[in-house]
Parts: sequence; C-alpha cells; structure tokens
Amino acid sequence: MQAKDAFFIGGAWVPASDRDPLAVIDPSTEQQVSSVPAGTAEDVDAAVVAARAAFEPWAATPVSERAALLAAAADAIEARTDEIALLISTEMGTPLSFSKAVQVGNPVRVLRTYAALLADYAFEEQIANSLVVKEPIGVVGAITPWNYPLHQVVAKVAAALAAGCTVVLKPSEVAPLSAFALAEVFEQVGLPAGVFNLVTGLGPVVGEAIASHPDVDMVSFTGSTAAGKRVMAVGAETVKKVSLELGGKSAFVVLDDADLGKAVKVGLANCFINAGQTCTAWTRMLVPATRYDETLELITAAAAKYPVGAPTDEGTRVGPLANANQYQKVVAFIEQAVADGATVVVGGPERPEGLDKGFYVRPTVLGDVAPGSRVEQEEVFGPVLAVIPYDTEDEAVAIANGTLYGLSGGVFSGDQERAVAIARRMRTGMVDVNGGRFNPLAPFGGYKQSGNGRELGEYGLEEFLEVKSLQL
Repeated sequence: MQAKDAFFIGGAWVPASDRDPLAVIDPSTEQQVSSVPAGTAEDVDAAVVAARAAFEPWAATPVSERAALLAAAADAIEARTDEIALLISTEMGTPLSFSKAVQVGNPVRVLRTYAALLADYAFEEQIANSLVVKEPIGVVGAITPWNYPLHQVVAKVAAALAAGCTVVLKPSEVAPLSAFALAEVFEQVGLPAGVFNLVTGLGPVVGEAIASHPDVDMVSFTGSTAAGKRVMAVGAETVKKVSLELGGKSAFVVLDDADLGKAVKVGLANCFINAGQTCTAWTRMLVPATRYDETLELITAAAAKYPVGAPTDEGTRVGPLANANQYQKVVAFIEQAVADGATVVVGGPERPEGLDKGFYVRPTVLGDVAPGSRVEQEEVFGPVLAVIPYDTEDEAVAIANGTLYGLSGGVFSGDQERAVAIARRMRTGMVDVNGGRFNPLAPFGGYKQSGNGRELGEYGLEEFLEVKSLQL
C-alpha cells in the first residue's frame, strides 16, 4: 500500500513538511504496510482556516444539494467496497467479510439515511410569535478511533455536513487509511473546497490543537473515557460544544424464562464481534444462578464456533487485535482476572495455537467473576466475556447499573413486555431487547462516563445545530 504524504486541506492535497511519518502496521503480521504524515498545530490551523472560509457558502447551500452530495458519496464508497474493506482489514485486523458488511456497509447506510432525512427535516418552526430556526453550529473538529475507522468518521462527518457545518477530521493514527479513501470520495463527488479537511497525527498534538483551537466551534470525539475527559477540559478553555462517545461495560441480562441457547448465541456474537473491540459490546452476561452451570456448558460449545485467524481467511470470525498495546492490555486483563479469582471457561491468556505472529488473543469466557472486580468494572476492549450469576431481577439490574459506564446493554426474555420493563431500568443509552437489530436512524450514545450527546439519525443531526429564536 502506498504511503500517504499529504493532508487534504481546502479541497487540495497539501504535501506534508519533512517530518517523521507515522507507521501503519498490519496487526496480523506486525509488519508496516503504509505510513501517514504526522501533523502539527500549524497543519490544524491551515485546515481550520479552510473550513472557516468554506462555512458560510456551505451553510447557505440548499438542503437538496447537500443531500445529493451525501447520496453520491454513499454510491462512490459502495462502488469501492472491496478495496476499502481490504484497507480496513489490513490496518486494524477485522475479518474481511465483516469489513465488507459492517465496516463499509454501515457508513454507506449512514450517508444514505442523512441524505433521506434532509428531505423532510424541519430547520425552522413557528412557536406563537417566535420563529425558531436551527442553524449549523460552524466549524466542527472530529476526532475518531481505530475500531470502526470509517463508520465512526462517517457517523460524525455525514451529520455535520447535512447540518451545514464544515469539518476538520483527525482519524486514529492506528487505522487512518480509510479516511484518505473518504477524502478521495468527497473530492470525486465535488464537495466544495474546504468543507471537509483531513489532518493525520497524534492525539496529544493534532487532537489537542483541534480541541483548543479558538475557531473550532464544536468537537465531536469518540475514544476512551480518559482521552474524552482531556478533550472536554481543553475545549472548555474556549467554551466550545463538546460531544463525547466514550467507553462501555455493557451488561446482557438473561431472564429466567429466556431461550438460553439463543441468548448465549446472541450474547457471544455481540461480545466477540470485531475481536471485542466494540464500545457497545456486551462484556458482562448476567444469568439466573439456577441456570449458571447450564449457561457455561452452552457457552463452551458455542465459543468453539469462533475460529481465530488471518483477516483474509474465509473461515475467520475473530481476527487480531488492532495493535500491540491493545494486545498487551487484553492479555494482562485476563491474567489479572484469574489472579483475582475468576476461572477460565474458554480461552485464556495464551496465544491461539499456530499463530505465533500477529496480535492474536483467544476469545475468552470467565466464570466466578465477582461484581466489583476489575474485569467486571473496567472496559477490556477485547473478546473477553464475564459470566455473572444473580438471584433476583433487582440484583441483576443493580449489577448491570453498577459501573461508571452506561453505553449499551441487552435483555433476553420469553416475555417481550417483561424484557422491556428491565430495559427501562437500565441506566444506559441503548438496550437491545431479544436481539433487536442495529438501527442507523436511532440515537447512539450513553449515560454517565460513557459520554454525552448522540449520533445517528435526527438526534445526531441536531448535535450540530444551534437554535435561534426570532420574536416577530
């Protein structure tokens, strides 16, 4: 893969100055496959200047034209599905089939939902003698993670552009290549110069410059809770709006009347998807104590259907973790959990058999996990599931709500109304009931230290709008 040596600023590819580039590593081989420029505060400033100059004309662009450009971008990405999916599988390790269906498929769907939403969205309304107008907030700084490198970018950028904002994007330096493909797509479909700008680099340099820039009106950040706190603190210096989508430690509550086999199948799939590198992953399975042993037997059988291997191998369901730091962190979590008294039901800290190179870990299920222990409280961000017994529904809800996070969760029951009643008691931004499917029009975001603000659909659009009232 060709090394990248330029930023996309003001509608042009601007050569990076002579600096040490950032290596892009294939996590399945631990070999460098590309590199991207290491940006500076000066590069961010140039991008913000371009975005500011483009803001007023873009905000004044008819909604129908903005929608048409988003739809064209969706078509252009879809036409390059195989190419972009391979980029993502190479830069962060997700299996190729998953990259095609989700890592590329979801961004296409999100772009199309915003193009369609604009056709009917009311940007103004009359309230008594006031005309209430919703206007784009301005220049948006978007800072995105490596686990869903194109989807997380598009979830922010599509909404911001639909609202009439301009964008300066810093993708994760771990998996930045698909962001360059998106810039190429916007250039191809004729997005006006300066509306979308791309600067790669390190968080403490480029991210800080975006969050602190006085001419950036809003920052939308997805990443760890620790980094989100830093973005919020830096953004507070200029009192800019900060929207955060952070970590999770989501609970999957299996009620005593559930189809246990189906619940285990759905729960494992949710935990192990993308090698567990999903902020919404259900990493705590809460099961009735009377069905605990049965659950572990079913999990042992079901987990055997998650072969670990190279992203390009057809049979692979779990690829490598995205980088060396994540690999070391996940292995350390498993080892600490065992030291704290947990038992390994499936997997463990050892490397998968036959995979001596690459950041591969065994999909792991832990039993005898105590509520309040580290592995039950903290986000692992790997394919590690803690199975926890409970005696009463109230206890299950208390355990589910007993962490600093509140991003996602699930409930399984033979009675839909009963499941919904438990879901309503969970202090979390999203709950899937009996395996409810992902909906790109529904709001995505969390409670507590999982962040603030929402992405996707109408709620995601409104994050990028200011509200003005005209008294007539």
